[in-house]
Amino acid sequence: MPMIDQNGKNKEHSLAKSSYIVGGMTFISRISGFIRDILFANIFGASANTDAFFVAFKIPNFFRRLFAEGAFIQSFIPVLNDYKTNNPIELKKFISYVQGNLALILFIITFFGIIFSESIINLFAPGFVMGSEQYILASDMLKVTFPYLFFIALTAMAAGIFNTFDKFLLPAITPVLLNVSLIFSALYLTNMFSTPIMALAYGVLIAGLLQYIIQIPFLYKLDLLVAPKISFRFSGVNKVIKLMLPAILGTAIVQINLIIDSVVASLLASGSISWLYYSDRLVELPLGVFGIAIATVILPSLSAKYSKKDMAAYKSTLGNALNIAVVFSLPAMFGLVILSNHIIISLFQYGSFTINDTLMSSMSLVAYSIGLPAFILMKVLLTGFFSRQDTKTPVRYGIIAVAFNVAMNLSVLAYYLHNPFNGAHAFLALATSLSAWLQVFLLYKNLRQNDYISKSIFKTKPSYQSLLSCIIMTIILSYTLLDVLEWSQNAYYVRGALLLIYIIMGAIIYTSTMYILGYKIKKNYI
Repeated sequence: MPMIDQNGKNKEHSLAKSSYIVGGMTFISRISGFIRDILFANIFGASANTDAFFVAFKIPNFFRRLFAEGAFIQSFIPVLNDYKTNNPIELKKFISYVQGNLALILFIITFFGIIFSESIINLFAPGFVMGSEQYILASDMLKVTFPYLFFIALTAMAAGIFNTFDKFLLPAITPVLLNVSLIFSALYLTNMFSTPIMALAYGVLIAGLLQYIIQIPFLYKLDLLVAPKISFRFSGVNKVIKLMLPAILGTAIVQINLIIDSVVASLLASGSISWLYYSDRLVELPLGVFGIAIATVILPSLSAKYSKKDMAAYKSTLGNALNIAVVFSLPAMFGLVILSNHIIISLFQYGSFTINDTLMSSMSLVAYSIGLPAFILMKVLLTGFFSRQDTKTPVRYGIIAVAFNVAMNLSVLAYYLHNPFNGAHAFLALATSLSAWLQVFLLYKNLRQNDYISKSIFKTKPSYQSLLSCIIMTIILSYTLLDVLEWSQNAYYVRGALLLIYIIMGAIIYTSTMYILGYKIKKNYI
């Protein structure tokens, strides 16, 4: 069995190259996710039943975000890096105890999640009438989807191990299995249930199991497949827990805000949860490809640099990662806003998905897109805290951001209950975007004041080049874009081809303008 290289003899990986790997695999995952959502829209539309499924899926998925991309991973990787660098003899023991303790906690959470599924639905979707068909369906589906959390969180731990040892490919491509499972369930399992959408809940559960199983042979190959042990006295475990508890809120603000949106949306017009879901999924593509990819790659690197007290390299890596985030997030934001209606029509307006669903979904897509740069920058800025094992500071800012979002959501709800109007759900999305910008400002201000960031995020040459390039791209696309009604009359393959043409056109305009303005991505930029 191969031994772990503890002497640092592995070939140094380019962070930029690793980002491309993670981003590329995430892109494949997101594309398969779009295919999945296109099928959902076509087969199930945007209805009370789809609202029920998205709530039942969003609840364990919310906790998944806490573990897979949030508090657990952000706390686990820096401590794991310490053991890898400074105490390799105890490395396997550390992994064993973390895995055992994590599995125990997950089992307890999952058990109570299943037992109290009806109460949880009441909490997360108060607009679902108790005892109604929608309420019962959501509760039944939650019983099936909740165990997904158990498997996917253990998968996330394996991903943290792989990333620490510069193995980024498998963790980045694993989410494709979720989409494949759901696509299979939508196409082939719906006939097995009296309520066809119930098949999707089982698709989620199957995906969680498959995603975990595929990690096992690769952990064995890395010589890190260990038997789980339970003990909360091991020092490394205590350190992870100490870092993790405050980090839960600090890393999950966007997800908490999205949950709040869903809770309030359940009190709005039927279909609001689905409209928010479809638009959020579109924003997730650039967020995953750029934001999560960059943050995933730089966290182990920043942790290592901080452990070695190499602050010059630390600040350079963080600063360059922020520049990359701005350069890629701005055109994505402009593109989603310009093409919002055309994207929704091309991807979802088939079968049970109506023109009204398109209009409503595009409204919330624009609102979420406004916050896209903030969502991406937040992922990177948080690594500036977690790499130093500072999980408390983001909590303070997270509380402020959540309070702001709650206040905005309740204001929209209060007005809607007295004066119902179309598009109320879009204001919930806008509140989430503004909340994200508020948190970015607070995180950035702290890092700048403590000299972990030496330059402004936006007052840089690359940022000005990016903004000007986006403006030029917007003007050209706006003048050449086909009318929405004309677009919708085309066959699905024509819509898809036209959408691809405009996306490629926008990318060419943006990159060409950036090149003319003198922007170049250095080989090891981040």
